[in-house]
Amino acid sequence: MNKITTQSITLSVSDRAVQYGDGCFTTIAVVNAKAQLCEAHIKRLQHACERLYLPFALWQQLASEIASTANQLDNGVIKVLISRGSGGRGYDPIPATSPHYIISTHVLPPHYSQWQQQGIELELSNISLGKQPLLAGIKHLNRLEQVLIKRQQVLNQWQDVLVTDTDGMMVETSAANLFWQNNGSWYTPDLHYCGVEGVMRNKVIEVMKNNGINVLEVRMPVSQLTSASAVFITNSLMNIVPVIQFQQTSFAIDAVKLVQHWLSE
Repeated sequence: MNKITTQSITLSVSDRAVQYGDGCFTTIAVVNAKAQLCEAHIKRLQHACERLYLPFALWQQLASEIASTANQLDNGVIKVLISRGSGGRGYDPIPATSPHYIISTHVLPPHYSQWQQQGIELELSNISLGKQPLLAGIKHLNRLEQVLIKRQQVLNQWQDVLVTDTDGMMVETSAANLFWQNNGSWYTPDLHYCGVEGVMRNKVIEVMKNNGINVLEVRMPVSQLTSASAVFITNSLMNIVPVIQFQQTSFAIDAVKLVQHWLSE
């Protein structure tokens, strides 16, 4: 097992991350030289490796490297990618015995702070996510669905898009998890079949429960969103962003601001 940084990156053409998207990744916000929710990100990578039967073991070294990189970066984004490595030809993963990790650093998207204050408008993608419980929840390297969704979003100049599964049930947005309030209760899509179980999603659920608010994980059609009183999206970089409009329906942001306040405490 070894480490590859972006300063010295050389991937073999036989690397399974290149050949098959065989691996997982996470994206960490860095604020004041500290990697935010780092322990949760590490746990998610560990869970993904277990689900993929990927024998990565350098967890202490990886955590130390993340902390060191955050200290040098000060503010920004750290992306950690774990690949099964190289070994053999074909789908069989057993010959690959040297998994490795790649750490890269990036600038935090500058528009996120404005989104947090002003909110965004959400549209509906006509590209659906396939249902695959074996991969549901984990942030694996096979992201072609998201690539196509993001292409559609960018070409239409939409701020973000709501994405459903092939049954028409709400899952997430192009790169964030979804929450909505209806009749005083908060809901978020069930991710049993597809979607990413975001680190910030789990943190928001924890914060809400600590403040006496139960969050229900449900499979609901898009029509449920049009009757919501408040909506927000979240990921580890944007934190909480209010949705002020979905198609022709507008939402208040007061309830979302309260959740933002709880998260900042």
